[in-house]
Amino acid sequence: MTEILIIRHGETPWNVERRVQGWHDVALNDNGRAQATALGRHLAHLQQKQEHVLDALYSSDLTRARETAVLLDEALGIGMALVQGVRERRYGVLEGLPFDRLHDHNPDAAKIWASRDPDGMIEGAETLREFQDRVVTSLNDLARKHINQRIAVVTHGGAMDIIWRQASGISLQDPQRAKLLNASINRISIENDQWQVIQWGDVGHLSQQSGHDVTV
Repeated sequence: MTEILIIRHGETPWNVERRVQGWHDVALNDNGRAQATALGRHLAHLQQKQEHVLDALYSSDLTRARETAVLLDEALGIGMALVQGVRERRYGVLEGLPFDRLHDHNPDAAKIWASRDPDGMIEGAETLREFQDRVVTSLNDLARKHINQRIAVVTHGGAMDIIWRQASGISLQDPQRAKLLNASINRISIENDQWQVIQWGDVGHLSQQSGHDVTV
């Protein structure tokens, strides 16, 4: 069995503005860097107490995740590797748009996005099914590489939704239920490609939580 701490990157300016980020390479804001620093201190404290010893740290290669992982590793000192497979979903023509105005700017693409059709095609975007296959394959590969270990993966809100659904047996077409919070700790286990949620949405280590959950 492999335990994986799934961590969402810290806050970005587009989180505050509630814009679709996707593959657009947005950096952390000051609050996001503070969140990542606080999370790093928390994980280092758990490491010192031998409560949550991490064997490896991985991150999406997008800037907001990579910056978060670098700040975590400054506290943990275990090194960090990039994994493109846990990137956010590519949203194509919807990237950069405010979530609450998608239908105003691109009604056809917004309708497909809102339908949660696993094979609905948005211009320049991945389908939900393609996104799911990418994220699930990447984490299964990491789990096989780290059997009987605990690792951390810094990723994105959309990827976290896929992960929660996979571990909870919830279909892509069901309404979103999971909280997807910046700098949160979310624990799952994977054994023989079987996933299970251990804990979700822990932000107790943050003195200030922006509350920027995301709709995906």
